[in-house]
Amino acid sequence: MTESVFDQIVLSAKALKIDLSSEEIAALVQKENMSEQSITDISTVFRYLEQKHKDAVIEGCLTFSRLPRKDPKTFDNFDFSRIHGKDVEALKNIPTLSALYARKNMAFIGPQGVGKTHLAMAFGRAVCEMGMKSYFLKATELNQKLTNARKFDKVASVTTGLVKPSCLIIDEIGRCVFDEVNTQIFFDIIDRRSNKEGPNCMIFTSNKNPSTWGKHFIEQDSLLCALDRFFDDSTVFVIKGESYRGRKTETISLEAGTNKSLK
Repeated sequence: MTESVFDQIVLSAKALKIDLSSEEIAALVQKENMSEQSITDISTVFRYLEQKHKDAVIEGCLTFSRLPRKDPKTFDNFDFSRIHGKDVEALKNIPTLSALYARKNMAFIGPQGVGKTHLAMAFGRAVCEMGMKSYFLKATELNQKLTNARKFDKVASVTTGLVKPSCLIIDEIGRCVFDEVNTQIFFDIIDRRSNKEGPNCMIFTSNKNPSTWGKHFIEQDSLLCALDRFFDDSTVFVIKGESYRGRKTETISLEAGTNKSLK
C-alpha cells in the first residue's frame, strides 16, 4: 500500500520526536485551505529535517566511538577476497549486523596484519551509521582507564560508561596484564553487558588463543566466570595467513657509498 503524504509527514515527525498524527495534519490542511502542492512542500521540509537529524545522530555516535575519522576502516574497504575457508560466508555476513541484534559477541583471533582490528572497527562504524553507539579502545587503554578510575574514585561512572554503548570493542587482548582489581571491574562490565537490554554485543581482538588469556588477568575465578559469559553465545573467527600490511609497498634497493663513476 502506498503511503499518503500525511503518513510520510507523521513518520518524519516521529523520527524528530514530534507528537503528530495524520488526523491533526489533515485538520490543519482543511483549516488553512492548503493546496496539494503546499502539503507536498511540508512533507519535503519534514524529510529534510529528518535527514538532518539522522546525520547529526550519526556524527555524534562517530565522535563518541573513538574510531578513526581519517582513513576510516569500513567493510567496503576490507578485502574479503583474501579470506578463504569453508566457513568464509559467516565472515562475509557480519556487515548485516545480525550479531548486534542477536546479542551475539564476537572475537577475531589471529596474527598481526590479517585484518582483525579492521573488521572490528568496520563493525563499530556500521553500528554508528545505524544511529547506535559504539566505543573502541585497546586493552592497554582499558587497563589504564580502570586504574585511573580507581585513583580518582570514578569506578561507578566509568563502568556505567562502558556498559551503555551498543557495541564495545576491546582491541589487542593480551598486550598487558590486568591486576586483580582491574580484572574484577572488567568482568563486572562483561557481566552487566550480558544483561543489557536491546541490540548489543562486545568484540575482542587478539593475536593470542583465548585459552592463554588467563595469564593476562589476575583472579582466575572471576576470569573463568566472565569469559564464560562472553563466550556463552559468541562467534570466534580464527584468521590465519599472511599479513595485509605492506601489500602495496614498493621496495627499492639502494647502496650507500662513494660513487666510483665520479672518480
